[in-house]
Amino acid sequence: MKKNLFALALAVIFGFSATATEPIEKEKKEVNTDESSVAWKAYKVTGSHNGTVALESGTLIFDDGKLTGGEFKVDMTSMICTDLEGEYKGKLEGHLKSDDFFGVATHPSSSLVFTKVEASGKNSYEVTGDLTIKGITKPVTFDVSIYGSKATATMKIDRTAYDVKYGSGSFFDNLGDKTIYDEFDLVVDLVF
Repeated sequence: MKKNLFALALAVIFGFSATATEPIEKEKKEVNTDESSVAWKAYKVTGSHNGTVALESGTLIFDDGKLTGGEFKVDMTSMICTDLEGEYKGKLEGHLKSDDFFGVATHPSSSLVFTKVEASGKNSYEVTGDLTIKGITKPVTFDVSIYGSKATATMKIDRTAYDVKYGSGSFFDNLGDKTIYDEFDLVVDLVF
């Protein structure tokens, strides 16, 4: 009888301790902004231009090792063109920062907040988020891949949704070879 009572007491003690464990908390991982990069590429009838813009801050949120959220802020004043040099580089960068395009004097930062994350493979996710550019917020959907402490995302953005209409064939007629396509690409490499 004592043996059975002792076994029952052990079962109760270990049973309670097994069920009383704390749930795993969500883990917030800060992005290393110095080692991370955001590259852009924009297209026009006669070619394309590309460059970078700096991350101001960024956080990825994981729950039990799976991506569940994220939030990022981009310094729009840091936008540079990497495919031109000298006078033309300066002119393009100035124009992109002007009110014709991103109006960085009034809107010095843009942001992205994840609103929905769904696993689409072992290390990949389909993410929907609220992207804010020039004070205008619109939903965007894109893919994110995570390997260890690195993440990569690619997205296509329709600039006209954010009131960036300069040179758009969707809004202006007879632009000919001066037409700038509405969509531009972003490739984001994160280290956290």
